[in-house]
Amino acid sequence: MNCPSGHGVLTMKRVQKKMTFRGVDITIPVESYTCAVCGLEAGTVEQTAKIQRTISDAYRKGLGLLTGSEIVQNRKKLGLSQDALAKRMNVGIASIKRWETGTIQTRSMDRVLRMAFKGETTGDNCTGNRVLSLPRIKLVLKEFESALGRKLLKVNDKMLYAAKYLWYADMVAYRETGESMTGATYAALPKGPQLNNYKDLIKEIARADESTAVPLSKEERRIIARIVRTFSKDNMIYRASHQEQIVQNKSIGAIIPYSDSDQLTGI
Repeated sequence: MNCPSGHGVLTMKRVQKKMTFRGVDITIPVESYTCAVCGLEAGTVEQTAKIQRTISDAYRKGLGLLTGSEIVQNRKKLGLSQDALAKRMNVGIASIKRWETGTIQTRSMDRVLRMAFKGETTGDNCTGNRVLSLPRIKLVLKEFESALGRKLLKVNDKMLYAAKYLWYADMVAYRETGESMTGATYAALPKGPQLNNYKDLIKEIARADESTAVPLSKEERRIIARIVRTFSKDNMIYRASHQEQIVQNKSIGAIIPYSDSDQLTGI
C-alpha cells in the first residue's frame, strides 16, 4: 500500500489508542498502514472490521457486559451451536451471530445470556423477551407519527395501519437486538398481523401515558426510521405485511412467534 501523496510504501504500525465511545473511555490496540513522512493512516476492510469489533468488546468490558469472544467461548464450552443457544434464550439465531461479531447487547439481554449459560431456558417467544407495556406501545406509535408526519392513533380507529408499524418495529427489534420494543403479542388475522386481543387494548393504549415508558434507545429510533424510509405510506406497509410468509403460513388467529422474525423479507 503506497502513500497517495507520493511518499512511498506505507508501513504497518501498531499503537494503543484512547477514545471515548458512547460516553465510555476505552483504550484499544490498533494496527494500520502509516506513512513515515506525512503520518497518513490507512487500513484494509478487514482491519476496519477488526477495529470495530475491538471497540465493541472494549466498551462491553467497560460496562461489565459479555464480550463477543466471551459469548463464543461460553457457548462452545457448553457444546452449544448458535442455533441451540438462540433456542435456549428464545431469540433468533441472527441475534447470537450479531452479538458474537460485534453488536452490543442490552443489559437485559446480557442477563438472559448469562442465565442461558447457566443452563436456564429464558425469555418469552410471544412477547419478544419484554413485559407488555401499553405506554411504550403509545410511545413507539408517537415516534412513528413524528417520523411519518401524520397521525396513526385515531378516534374509533381499529389500528389497521398502526398495528402494522408496531409489528414491524417489534419484529425487527427482536431480530436485531433479541428484544422487542413493546412486549406486544401478535396474531395473524384476515387483515394482516394485529395486536392479539386488540379490541380490548385500543382504548387502554389511547389512555396510556407514554411519558412513563422506558425511553427509546438510539437503536430503536434507528429501526423506526428505517421502517419509515421503507414504508412511507400506509398502503405500502399494509401490503408488505400481508406478503410476509410468516403471516401467510399461519392459520387465522394463530400467534406469530418472534422467532419467525429471521424470516422477514419486507425489511
